[in-house]
Amino acid sequence: MTIRKRMEQQEHKILAPYASFADQSRGRDYPLEESETRTCFQRDTDRILHSKSFRRLMHKTQVFLQPEGDHYRTRLTHTLEVSHIGRSISRGLQLNEDLTEAIALGHDLGHTPFGHAGEVALREVMGKPFHHNEQSLRVVDCLENDGAGLNLCYETRMGILGHTWSARPPESLEGMVIRYADRIAYMSHDIDDAMRGGILSENDIPKSISAVLGDTHSTRINIMVEDLILSSQGSCTLQMRPEVEKAMNDLREFMFERVYRNPVAKGEESKARHIICSLYEYYVKNPQKLPDSYAAQLDFDGIPRAVCDYIAGMTDKYAIFKYSEIFVPTGWQIR
Repeated sequence: MTIRKRMEQQEHKILAPYASFADQSRGRDYPLEESETRTCFQRDTDRILHSKSFRRLMHKTQVFLQPEGDHYRTRLTHTLEVSHIGRSISRGLQLNEDLTEAIALGHDLGHTPFGHAGEVALREVMGKPFHHNEQSLRVVDCLENDGAGLNLCYETRMGILGHTWSARPPESLEGMVIRYADRIAYMSHDIDDAMRGGILSENDIPKSISAVLGDTHSTRINIMVEDLILSSQGSCTLQMRPEVEKAMNDLREFMFERVYRNPVAKGEESKARHIICSLYEYYVKNPQKLPDSYAAQLDFDGIPRAVCDYIAGMTDKYAIFKYSEIFVPTGWQIR
């Protein structure tokens, strides 16, 4: 018996009956020879972790654009926090931790440079909806690995697509776990970053919320995670106690009002949108300036889609570099 087979059998002994089992996956678009030592969901985790798009997350904005300081979150640190919170929830509910981790690591691969400001800018210039969850699926399906994609399992792909609350709910409980883990993570660490940036103090959070969720970073995460686990025990749905879910939603509304729309946090967004729009217009007019790896895509998907994919994959630093290279004149060197 291979190590993989042994682990698949072990899943049936320790996981809840409504968990996702690796040996019952709906599979990949293109069959792969099975690994002797890893389940299919463990292989998905490895494929995402070693991808170029995952590495780029370290230079993509979370909330603050180009923050000065070493301790502000990026998309990468956010992704790691979501993964850890998601695994904790899945472990407590006897769900598949490997699938949960794979979805978490891939859920934000489609985020643009400059956070949601970049997403809005691409939506404007494309003249059609642009959603980062759909772009994340596009990254793992079509763009990674020089256009071959990562060929992930169906359950991982649908979990990535369904991680936002505005999207169609994922089919697996592990996918639903990441929905909650993503919200718990970003609200909690965005409060921490906002306090570091001088936008919030602990006393600003309404007492009606802190009375339920606590008044420290770790307490808030612990209460939401524990309540989700304890309230969902033995159930094939995820739920919180009404008072905790209300406090979590009220905290989200408070964060939109005080942080996500705050002029201090968002003061550079107009510049970010200008960079994205300018780059898009330039490459649409000059598609030959795209990297050679996009040549085939230009014929298959068309210029606007290829340009959108190229810009969406940029880090904040690279977008600024390309803008400067194209639009900012350099000084003459007189010898």
